[in-house]
Amino acid sequence: MPPFVDDILPSSNVFIQKKPESSIITIDVGGQLFQTTKQTLAQAGSGSLLSKLSNPSSLSRPDVPFIDRDPEIFSILLSLLRTGNLPSKAKAFDLQDLIFEAQFYGLESLLVSSQSNPSQFEAFNLEKSLILPLNGRDSPSAISTTPYGSVHVSHGSKITSFDWSLRRKSTILTQFTAIDSLLALSQSVAAAGATDFSGLQILDLDRGFIRETLNWENSTMSSSTVQAIGSSPDFLFTSFESGRRNSSSIMVFDIHGSFCPVVEIARCEIYGAEIDSAIPATKLRSGNVVWELKEKMDCFSDVTVSDALSAIFKVGVNSGEVFFADMRKLNADNPWVCLGDARKGNSGKKEGFGCKIESHGNQVFCSKGGDVELWSEVLMGSPTSSEDGLRGRVFRRNLMGRVKDVGGCKITNLAFGGNRMVVTRKDQQSVEVWQSSVRGF
Repeated sequence: MPPFVDDILPSSNVFIQKKPESSIITIDVGGQLFQTTKQTLAQAGSGSLLSKLSNPSSLSRPDVPFIDRDPEIFSILLSLLRTGNLPSKAKAFDLQDLIFEAQFYGLESLLVSSQSNPSQFEAFNLEKSLILPLNGRDSPSAISTTPYGSVHVSHGSKITSFDWSLRRKSTILTQFTAIDSLLALSQSVAAAGATDFSGLQILDLDRGFIRETLNWENSTMSSSTVQAIGSSPDFLFTSFESGRRNSSSIMVFDIHGSFCPVVEIARCEIYGAEIDSAIPATKLRSGNVVWELKEKMDCFSDVTVSDALSAIFKVGVNSGEVFFADMRKLNADNPWVCLGDARKGNSGKKEGFGCKIESHGNQVFCSKGGDVELWSEVLMGSPTSSEDGLRGRVFRRNLMGRVKDVGGCKITNLAFGGNRMVVTRKDQQSVEVWQSSVRGF
């Protein structure tokens, strides 16, 4: 005789907790009833429509509230509130429809987090997923991204912006003939500069006007052109060069509101035969420490700093190989360790000219012609295997993308935002977006 249900439940691991009636909320959306809890609706935030429904006393009528919207999409958004992620059935809907409904309910920020969260970036699982076309005939000269995946692209005298969903596009015309440096300060504000145009401009990308123009007052009282831009949460860093090209400096501005100058660092002037003393910085990165390396052998075509890996990486302009310098060994006579064939540096062919290198998380990405290499550290041996107490470091290379994704015109820019890698190529009037094959739409 089979056991009764009452005999099974006491020893099972399943516990059924009945919710108090006062915590359950019933909502009528488009004629379909939904039941959820006050706690779930509170996840929408204090300013959203759904958070008001979690407080029945704030409603003018005590009965079941009615919302004249699509019930199927509401079920998707309710699942987002419950779990923090979109359910698999969301793929059956157009993303723009989800965006419109999320904006109505005040849930767009949660939708952004679920679709382009930086924590969902999977370096070994990226594949080319989208091609974003640009207006006009100019190829991209610079790109910049925001932490949640918005993309700003300069091409010719224009800047085209794509929102986090990559579905909405807007283009503004600037005063520049060509933009050499571009940095996104937000989804709607960017800093832009050029090596042949005086001043750094802070641009409103929604309305297409100049909010601020920042300049460097050099000793020769000449114009000051922009060589590079970088930022931290509180400051904007700009590398300026005088119009006479005999002095340079890095200016630090307050990034919050007024963009007033804070301090001047790394000022250089030409004295006598010291011609290289006034070479301006050509790449700036955010961080808490300033590093300066000068070298004579196989100097870099491009360089990046990885805080996660405690190392500086470069592409040798002669060899085209990737080198790294451990930040704890920068006082060595030659801190660079070649991850490839260092002998190529003697060929004089400049195989690394135009190569780009960027770090993102625990990986380093390097463009080689039309391909992208992915370098990752492999932990080997004991942490104290090296002579000076620092562990021996080994990096391995992988070629990114499937067969149909690799190759093509030479890569001119790499950038990372949210869970995406963004790529531009020579003579192409478009932008490539690489995403994880198992995420999003």
